[in-house]
Amino acid sequence: MFNRSAQDSRSSAIEADSRESTTAVRLEGVTHQYGSGGGRLRSSDERTVTALRDVSFDVPMGSILGLEGPSGSGKSTILHAVAGLLVPTDGNVLLCGTDLTALSDAERTRMRRRHIGIVFQRFHLLPSLSARANVALPLVQAGISRSDRRARATALLEAVGLGDRSTHLPGELSGGERQRVAIARALSTDPDVIVADEPTGELDTATGADVLELLTDIGRDRAVVVASHDATTLSVADRVITLRDGQVDDVR
Repeated sequence: MFNRSAQDSRSSAIEADSRESTTAVRLEGVTHQYGSGGGRLRSSDERTVTALRDVSFDVPMGSILGLEGPSGSGKSTILHAVAGLLVPTDGNVLLCGTDLTALSDAERTRMRRRHIGIVFQRFHLLPSLSARANVALPLVQAGISRSDRRARATALLEAVGLGDRSTHLPGELSGGERQRVAIARALSTDPDVIVADEPTGELDTATGADVLELLTDIGRDRAVVVASHDATTLSVADRVITLRDGQVDDVR
């Protein structure tokens, strides 16, 4: 269903080099500490919380990695690190061969926009925009023309079974439909990696099964990193890492 489009010939040298690797995501000895104010540690005098301790793993292209563990185990912190939304205190995060920790904020943003799609548990759709406009939003940031944005968003909504709902606002859609819109939006820039945080957490069993089928389809030629408490959601993963107190407790 979700065939990869041709890579943009205008991509930067950083992005071109990053596509040479078949390992989509690699964490090398990643440790992350938060300060008492909730942000990254800034001072040795600040009380700290260690969210991750020496976490390492690879995610090849065409595979799904599941992350499980109790609340506070580090799942969301890993997703944020993979997406370049935070820089770990120690260690390296490689996205398609490029070390995100060595980049400037602007370079990380560019890498995220080009290579990462994010699926949130609570959808994070803009309520005043139609389904099609929500899907097209990342393409506005990418500088894609209006006609191309419309065509791409329409095609993606049709691919997730919502071709007849493209003009509806999020408030006019069911929970499952909103999650499908969110998945279509995550795919709009044709990313190499999808990160999904509890993608079925707000859905009933039948609707959740439909969303998992979509994620499985997506994972055929991309890398997917999904965090969940739900065993059914994790059953679609090729490998599952169990986290406890910020450390890898088990891999299966």
